[in-house]
Amino acid sequence: MLLLMGLAACKEEAPQPPSASDLQRAESLRPASAELRARYERSCLACHTSIDAKAPLTGDIAQWKPRLGKGMDVLVKHAMEGFNAMPPKGLCADCSEADMRALIVFMSQGKEEQR
Repeated sequence: MLLLMGLAACKEEAPQPPSASDLQRAESLRPASAELRARYERSCLACHTSIDAKAPLTGDIAQWKPRLGKGMDVLVKHAMEGFNAMPPKGLCADCSEADMRALIVFMSQGKEEQR
């Protein structure tokens, strides 16, 4: 019995559902770069600002953390090829791998990458 209790204690907690303020923040964030903003609004915004889409919300660091733990190369590969419910390139036909990386950085941190 103690073993079962110990194993249950090691189990990862289910992530908390996003709050109304998390959703409001996701809806308000936009990349500073006009080109990146246009790609984000055209291809990413609909899913990454909706709880129903089950995609990680833009700027919700807790939701992005496990994905980032897999490494940026894996995230870019998944974004380019499609993964689970995400279609290839997130429907951004003109996005390069560099664009996809910049979009992931923006969405996972709520700000653009500093160069």
